[in-house]
Amino acid sequence: MSALKGQTFWVIGASEGLGREIARGLVGAEAHVILSARSQERLQQLSWALGAATPLAMDVTDDSSVAAAAKDLGQIDGVIYNAGAYVPMRSQDFDSAQAQAMMDVNYAGALRVLGHVLPQFIAKGTGSITLVGSLAGYHGLPAAVGYAASKAALISLAETMRHDLRGTGITVRIVNPGFIKTRLTDKNDFAMPQLMSPETAADHVLKAMEYRRFRTDFPRPFSWAIKALALLPDWLVYRFK
Repeated sequence: MSALKGQTFWVIGASEGLGREIARGLVGAEAHVILSARSQERLQQLSWALGAATPLAMDVTDDSSVAAAAKDLGQIDGVIYNAGAYVPMRSQDFDSAQAQAMMDVNYAGALRVLGHVLPQFIAKGTGSITLVGSLAGYHGLPAAVGYAASKAALISLAETMRHDLRGTGITVRIVNPGFIKTRLTDKNDFAMPQLMSPETAADHVLKAMEYRRFRTDFPRPFSWAIKALALLPDWLVYRFK
């Protein structure tokens, strides 16, 4: 029997790609699922397709929208923050507005959501927080202005909460995937190592949610290679253009 059965999860960034497949997997595990993204119409269509999920439209970049959704949410057992924005950008083409937009969705949106969810979890002494980061958050990478920094901030947030919430009954986990075939990665014009389908990536996330392990990085060996960059001297990392 799945440890997820019978629990209520709020999936944020659920309308397509990885979020959609996470929601599908949770429904398959007989969990209760609340779906959030900006489009009520797309959420309703997904709810009908899954057969058992509640649509709750929300814009993670809007304080009032998050507050209104949280008010209608009710009691939940866990939240999966999967909202994401990505635009490939090199420093030579720096666009402050786009960089800030990525930070607002990928990181600040999580802050807005957690500001409402955490008090509920702390009050009842239990809860599950799953933040979907990225391997890009481990090291500055070419053409990742805005995106890599936002994911690095999300990883740091998870690490801080893991320290603070130790022994409270609240499980915090960070899940860092590599490249997933979605409309976001379709913007890339380079070869993406170990490109995964959303279904494969969702399987990794759902398996991680079955346990209390804090960090899950995938796929291997690509995740090992990315993390190994932190062990190399700067002169070697930045030697090649």
